Amino acid sequence: MFASDYWFPSRGGTAMKKYLRWLLLAAALIAVYPLATWLALNVYQDDPDAMAWTDREAYNRKFINALQLSATVTQDQIRQKLGGPDITEAYQAGTDLYQLVYYRTQRDISDGITTKTECTALLYLNRRLIAVGENAVQQFRQARPARP
Repeated sequence: MFASDYWFPSRGGTAMKKYLRWLLLAAALIAVYPLATWLALNVYQDDPDAMAWTDREAYNRKFINALQLSATVTQDQIRQKLGGPDITEAYQAGTDLYQLVYYRTQRDISDGITTKTECTALLYLNRRLIAVGENAVQQFRQARPARP
């Protein structure tokens, strides 16, 4: 018995139609899957405000880790992707505006309160990103004028 006899028996053509239907269905699914994946990755816009808190933390963490400080990244670009920050500090020194914003990226205690230890800091100078993480906090503190 040949392999072709097993897969395509010659009994009146009904088995052949059955196999042909399955083959066409498999081919259609294989063709649709890459298209659906491309649409989900490139067309669908993530909305952090509509996400569950666990998804939002993961999304924030992934986005912040991918930021390139060598590129010119503006505050508006980040705000469009991540939404509003969880905690914000700011001061103005002469004509320079320093803003330290915190986005929650990990949860410590399930108490419903977001603290700085649960967040990753981003530092903006005149609405341009200049530092991320602990480096951002250190630069913010060093640039801050002494309080009287």
